[in-house]
Amino acid sequence: MTKIEEKGKVYLVGAGPGDVAYLTVKAYNLLAAAQVLVYDALVDAQLLQCVPPDCLKLDVGKRGGKPSTTQGEINKLLVKHCQQGKQVVRLKSGDPLIFGRCTSEIEALKASGCNFELVPGISSALAAPLFAGIPLTDPVLSRCFAVLTAHEPEVLNWEALSRLETLVIMMGGRHLPEIIHQLVRHGRSHLTPIAIVRWAGTPRQQIWIAQLGNILEQTTGLSLSPAVIIVGEVVGLHKYLQPEKIDCQDSTLAQIPMLNNLFASPQPLTGKTILVTRSVGQSSTFSDRLITLGATVIEMPSLEIGPPSSWEALDNAIAHLSNFDWLILTSTNAIDYFFERLIAQGKDTRALAGVKIAVVGEKTANILKQYSLQPDFIPPNFVADSLIENFPEALNGKKILFPRVESGGREVLVKELTLKGAKIIEVAAYQSCCPSGVPPEAELALQNRKINVITFASSKTVQFFYQLTDKIFPNNDTNQFLEGVCIASIGPQTSQTCRTLFGRVDVEAQEYTLDGLTQAIITWAANS
Repeated sequence: MTKIEEKGKVYLVGAGPGDVAYLTVKAYNLLAAAQVLVYDALVDAQLLQCVPPDCLKLDVGKRGGKPSTTQGEINKLLVKHCQQGKQVVRLKSGDPLIFGRCTSEIEALKASGCNFELVPGISSALAAPLFAGIPLTDPVLSRCFAVLTAHEPEVLNWEALSRLETLVIMMGGRHLPEIIHQLVRHGRSHLTPIAIVRWAGTPRQQIWIAQLGNILEQTTGLSLSPAVIIVGEVVGLHKYLQPEKIDCQDSTLAQIPMLNNLFASPQPLTGKTILVTRSVGQSSTFSDRLITLGATVIEMPSLEIGPPSSWEALDNAIAHLSNFDWLILTSTNAIDYFFERLIAQGKDTRALAGVKIAVVGEKTANILKQYSLQPDFIPPNFVADSLIENFPEALNGKKILFPRVESGGREVLVKELTLKGAKIIEVAAYQSCCPSGVPPEAELALQNRKINVITFASSKTVQFFYQLTDKIFPNNDTNQFLEGVCIASIGPQTSQTCRTLFGRVDVEAQEYTLDGLTQAIITWAANS
């Protein structure tokens, strides 16, 4: 691992085109040891997971038309944390010195006597054409290329640029009409090939191939940011440098959803955009699985987990664990919070000697194993109803501890076990609530009807999703905006909530796990 110096230092790091797979080894190691992370808007969310849990993360991204951190404020932040002796990673998309606005930051660091180091990254100016199968140089078609930013097209020398064989244009999505106008005005043929690569090197990557004369009419109303635009005859070579299964012809628009790279083989979920609604901090593994299968994944956390309003009941139960016959754990949250309080009381798993443990689901069992414990009972179907039906011993007179969500959980388990003669002690181990807002990317995708599948892993995610979307859709008409969207449920209870709120459920996992939900979505995609 890269060793970071003990005194304060700022590392101006290139994040590459997006996906963590294209991060340099040095950049990855610096992130893993960072104390402060200062990052831009276009930095992929995956990269934010590379830093230590206690790393201070500061979003200073500049967003057109929205409140943004000024460059002066960014400079002050870097100097401030460096002078406090912190190891600061200033993470910029692409390469820090290619349209990265590093000069001002370096000048501020030097003026304040701060140590700094530049760490290169792969610029999307080079990566995006490669992902699209477009060579920037060719012995016949392109002996040179120019990289430019069209952020301010009026200051560019279009007469000189138009004479170059190949152009790579950054930050040009919003100014595409002006770019086309200037190129044609200064002598480029309206038949000149053009490619637009959006979100290059990420699961959301899309590619449009056309000509200067028809790209505008074919991209009207589409979001083309962030994008790299390639202009020149080399664009026509893309058809020779891509998998045969992808058919993309000149003079027509080709919008190709990608996995990570144009040269990756199509996967079962290629072309599908999936909205994942799980609790905050718990969606990444499921999302990663969908991404490896070719899906574009947008995360919309619809559930926040936190401590209960009081630990008193749980702490009291833990203090008298020897009085219980069984401990029932129906979720990973219940396990984590139960053992957190067990340890807080100075106890360990030996306090559970003589207490049998029942869990619902293989995932819950696996989490339990992380505490070096094996469950005594896992029901054959991973739902609470199955636990009731298949409990391994008579319950009459048995005392059962049930750490659970503080409010809003299903009552069937307590009711049915009580009817069988058990004495159930319910204690609040955690609380779940609705997040305060919707991530901008998820909101935009829903409003623009870009979602193919929405996944739900619990009834509460359905309820809170419905509550959140009521705020973002005109006239609170969530169901109208979800027409044509596949509603995918992890199991019967979640499906019932979907039917209550959405009037339908389109996919239900046969095995009530995330793997089962994934398989159900694959089957749906194959038949859709």
